[in-house]
Amino acid sequence: MMVKKKGLLAAGAVAVVATLALAGCASGGSDAPAGDKPSASSAGTLTVWVDAERVDALKGAAASYTEKTGVEVKLVSKDNNTIKDDFIQQVPTGKGPDITMGAHDWAGELSTNGVVAPLELGDSAANYLPIAIDAATYEGSVYLLPYAVENIAVLRNADLIPEPAANFDDMIAKGKAAGLEQPFVVEQGAEGNPYHLYPFQTGFGAPVFGTNDKGYDATDLQIGSAGGEQFATWLGAQGKNGTGVFNTDIDGEIAKQAFLDGKAAFWLTGPWNVGAAIDGGINVAIDTVPSPTGEVASPFAGVKGFYLSAESKNKVAANDFLVNYIGTEEVQLELFKAGNVLPALKAAAETASADPIIAGFAAVGAQAVPMPAIPAMGAVWQYWGIAEADVINGADPVATWQKLAADVQAAINK
Repeated sequence: MMVKKKGLLAAGAVAVVATLALAGCASGGSDAPAGDKPSASSAGTLTVWVDAERVDALKGAAASYTEKTGVEVKLVSKDNNTIKDDFIQQVPTGKGPDITMGAHDWAGELSTNGVVAPLELGDSAANYLPIAIDAATYEGSVYLLPYAVENIAVLRNADLIPEPAANFDDMIAKGKAAGLEQPFVVEQGAEGNPYHLYPFQTGFGAPVFGTNDKGYDATDLQIGSAGGEQFATWLGAQGKNGTGVFNTDIDGEIAKQAFLDGKAAFWLTGPWNVGAAIDGGINVAIDTVPSPTGEVASPFAGVKGFYLSAESKNKVAANDFLVNYIGTEEVQLELFKAGNVLPALKAAAETASADPIIAGFAAVGAQAVPMPAIPAMGAVWQYWGIAEADVINGADPVATWQKLAADVQAAINK
C-alpha cells in the first residue's frame, strides 16, 4: 500500500525534541523547562475539560498532582458534542481551560485557529504505541497527549465460523458454506460510509494523501491514483449490480441486527459495538480486516487524548500533569476502564490486552494508519461517501472515481 508510516514516525521523532514556547506564561507559570515540576511556591490552578464518562477516571490523578505540587486541578465535565467548538471560541478570550480532552483529527483545525500549543514529551514518547504518536503529531510537533487508540475490526461469530478468513473472498465463501445468504455486513447508508470502506481501499494501494517528514501532505492527493480506480471497480463489482455484498440500504442498525440475529457471521465495526454483540449471546472473535488483494487492509485509527491551550497561563504545570500523571499506566488504565478502548501507553495496552477482544483490536490497530488531521481532509469527506454510494448503486466506477478526485482537488485549491 502507498501510505508510508515511515514519514509519520519521523514526524513524531521531530516533535519529541520540540520544546514549549513558555514566554509570556504568567499567573502561576514559570520559565523553567517543561520537564521541571512546578513547586508549591509557584502553585496555580489547572482547569481540565473532560467528558462526563471520564471525569471519575481522572480524579485520582488530579488529587495526587495537587498534593505533590500545590497546583489545584479542576475537572470540568463537558459535552462531547460541543467541547471542540467551545474550546475554539473560549481560548482566545482567556476563559478557556488549560487542557481539553479531544480527538487527534481536531489538530489541524485547532492549530489553524491558534488555540493549541505543542507538548514536550521528552523520552516518554517511546512509551506510547507508534500509531498514537503518529496521530498526535501535526506538522512535525506533538499536540496531543494520547490515552486511547480506536479502530474498526471484523467481529466474527465464532460459533458459525470457527476460523478467521484468509482474505475477502474467503470470508464470503466461508459464510456461504455455513448457509448464510449475507455472510458479511458493514454499515453504509444512502450517503455511503468511507470510514468503514477505507481498509479495502488501502488494500489497493490507494491512500487519500501521501506523506512527508511532517505527516500527511495536503499537496499530494492520491485518492485518484490508479489504485483508487481499481478499488472503485472492485467496489462496483461488490455492489448492486454485482455480488450485492455492499448495500447502501444497510445502515448501522441494520448491520448490527443482522449480526445479532445470526444472519451475518462477519461484521466490520468498532469496539463501541462489541458490548451489544456479547450481550446478545454471540461468541465474538476479533479478526483483521480481510483484504481483497495481497496487500494489508489498513483501517483508520482515531486517537483520543488531551490538548494544551495556547493561552494557558500555567503551561509548565499543564505539560507536567499531562506527561507525568495522565501519561502513566495507572491513569491510562483508569481511562480504559471508563471507555474500554485500547490504551495509548504501551504498558497499559499490554495489560488491557489480557482481554482477547482488546488484543484483537490492538492487532488490527498495529496495521492501521492515523485518520488525517489536515484541514484539507474536509474536502475529501465532502464528496467521498456520495461517490462510493453511487458506485455501489451502479454508477460507472472509474468515471465516478475520477470525478471524485477532481472535485476534491478543486475544493482543496479554493
